[in-house]
Amino acid sequence: MTAWTGLSNEEAARLAREGKTNAMPSKSGASVAGIVASNVLTYFNAIFVLLAALLVAAGSYKNLTFLPVVVANTIIGIVQQLRAKKVLDELALLDVSQYTAIRGSQEVTVAMPDLVLGDVVVLEAGQQVPADALVLEGEAGVNESLLTGEQDEVQKGAGAELLSGSFVVAGRVVVRLTHVGADSYAARLTARAKEVRDKKSQMVADIDRIIVVAGILVIPVGGLLFWQATTKGETLALAITSMVGAVVGMIPEGLYLLVTIALALSAMRLAKQSVLLHDMRSIETLARVDVLCVDKTGTITSGDMAVDAVVDAHDGTQVSDDSFGLLASYVATVPDGNATIDALRMFLGPAKELEDAEVLPFSSKQKYSQVVSKGVTYRLGAPEMVLPQRELDTCRQHIDAMAEEGQRVLTLAQGTEDECHALLLVVLSNEIRPDAAQTFAEFERQDVTIKVISGDNPLTVSKVASQAGIAGASSYVSAAELDTPEKIREAVRTNTVFGRVTPEQKREIVLALKAEGLRVAMTGDGVNDILAMKEADCSIAMGSGSDAARQAAQVVLLNNDFASMNDIVFEGRRDINNIARSATLFLYKNIFSLLLALFAIFGSFTYPLTPNQVSLISFFNIGLPAFLLAFEPNDARLSGRFIVEVLLRSLPAALTSFVAIALMMMFANLFEISHADVATASTYLLSVVGFLILLGLIQPPNKYRVLVLCVCVAGFIGGCGFFWHLFDIYDMSTRAWVLCGVFAFAEVGVLQVLSTLLEYARGRLQWR
Repeated sequence: MTAWTGLSNEEAARLAREGKTNAMPSKSGASVAGIVASNVLTYFNAIFVLLAALLVAAGSYKNLTFLPVVVANTIIGIVQQLRAKKVLDELALLDVSQYTAIRGSQEVTVAMPDLVLGDVVVLEAGQQVPADALVLEGEAGVNESLLTGEQDEVQKGAGAELLSGSFVVAGRVVVRLTHVGADSYAARLTARAKEVRDKKSQMVADIDRIIVVAGILVIPVGGLLFWQATTKGETLALAITSMVGAVVGMIPEGLYLLVTIALALSAMRLAKQSVLLHDMRSIETLARVDVLCVDKTGTITSGDMAVDAVVDAHDGTQVSDDSFGLLASYVATVPDGNATIDALRMFLGPAKELEDAEVLPFSSKQKYSQVVSKGVTYRLGAPEMVLPQRELDTCRQHIDAMAEEGQRVLTLAQGTEDECHALLLVVLSNEIRPDAAQTFAEFERQDVTIKVISGDNPLTVSKVASQAGIAGASSYVSAAELDTPEKIREAVRTNTVFGRVTPEQKREIVLALKAEGLRVAMTGDGVNDILAMKEADCSIAMGSGSDAARQAAQVVLLNNDFASMNDIVFEGRRDINNIARSATLFLYKNIFSLLLALFAIFGSFTYPLTPNQVSLISFFNIGLPAFLLAFEPNDARLSGRFIVEVLLRSLPAALTSFVAIALMMMFANLFEISHADVATASTYLLSVVGFLILLGLIQPPNKYRVLVLCVCVAGFIGGCGFFWHLFDIYDMSTRAWVLCGVFAFAEVGVLQVLSTLLEYARGRLQWR
């Protein structure tokens, strides 16, 4: 190749000072200011400030007990998100792609953001084009599907333009960067491989709906309560206090914080295991996954390959020196930079290139490379793709025998453009990852189906998958036979292993699985996996994989440890299961508060609970147990829609408390019970159902869960006994105690009946 000079170090430094670098605006996370603002400047915080101002105006300073909780929630959210950001930012530095640039006639390694306008860069197979560029020398197959949607590879030679966001599939080129950073095509058009997937996960979207509904209702309901109390002749202080008590009860102030902290802590824990999340929703998506599609190389086996033997194609004996030398010269001629060619170069050693060579680099689409030298065509690749059928049949015995041992076979053939004949077979292998069997066994335990999708011989892949302990690995098919969408759809129902799969077919297999109603995750480490990764619900790349695969993935295993997948699924299931459990407590209070507020408005009653009493309930019945239980290990299989599950758990309890307290309010007039007694009794009745919910949520009990229940009960009793004045808990009359006791006893039965009826209705109506 031509000796290119490139920019001098001084020129590169000057261009960097002028801002002509390839640095992109950060899309991977919020800034420090953004995190602080998102936690402080919220709709509900504004409402809390307004409520506090009203209480201060009414002189009811004692009822500001909800403010410390709001401030604590805000501070905790900021601190935890900043901690997670720090860990993720440090880890993200390890995921920055590195490129070979020529500066001052020397090849130097430069991080993608540090490249500058005019840099001369060497690009090889597997690398993503970092900025718009002009090809100076060489030839490469380039896939622009991430930009244009077209899946066919395009050959690019000297004088051709390369667009940022595309990736080099095969070959090697020297390019000069023409547009960098925000001026590049990818930045202007937002390449799909690098786009931030803003679509929210099911759980987060459902929680957002809950918060939006609560946010819409609090203003009119609060206003009507205040108006109703004042028209009844209540004092301004009592009207404001009762209204604030209802509104505070309707606001799910801790729910969104709980979700934010849980996801941030999971991301931080995974980051410490060298798992980088480009997309936070991938935690939940992986937790819900039904099918995990994996490649053989780099996932089941290590990415490193070794040449076991080079044998005669027809009798399996040792090849002649001439054939061995021809293979060495061929390998020296092709510009490919994949693991297979690297293993061959190490095995064969240096050799002289073939003369007058016209080179067609390896392509995952055609599955072979080609060199034409002095009128003779040579091809190296998969036997099925290189040899005519009749000759393939004569070599089949040797190929199948090697495949039975889990080895991969390539053939070197020579002939004409129309037909080549086998010279020799190259036998390669790579080791199965030590923890592969344990990892796949854990997925099987968690009811996650494994599909192996590979470009290798299906028999070889089946053997390797069996050695790794993948269930159903003996059921395999060659994708060469799957020439229609109908055959692919049928194959995904009946087969575990797919061999000789093209990149387009990988994509079609993923789409066929999704068409079956399954949630699909796809792992990959090469450019041939990109198309399928884009279509999967969640995509995972190995850290040692191609730049394009890492950029396209939502999850990057920087340590190349596939066993980390189990940790990701565990984290996701812990988050969703525990958040759903804790959300039940929050929604119980919110639904109850709304129902009681509407009852007070239309029944012309004064809302009984004060903000302090609601704060007592919120802390010991909801907030404390919710957070203590939210981080407990929990890898139960997920089922059902998040919002449906949470509503069905919380609705019977909310109705039970509402009925009991509404009756308490009605009987208070009949038995001449004071408003203060009704408020205290309502606090007790609300807490009884709250602890009944908590008792149900800790099933099956263990030492930790029982301890959480005991701490919360003791805290509530202590708050009522020692801080009665702060929380407005007063001694009640005998009649009030009797009514409270009767309704508390009735709550146990009513809750059981309502829960049973709702479960029955759910089964009949098939709510999911």
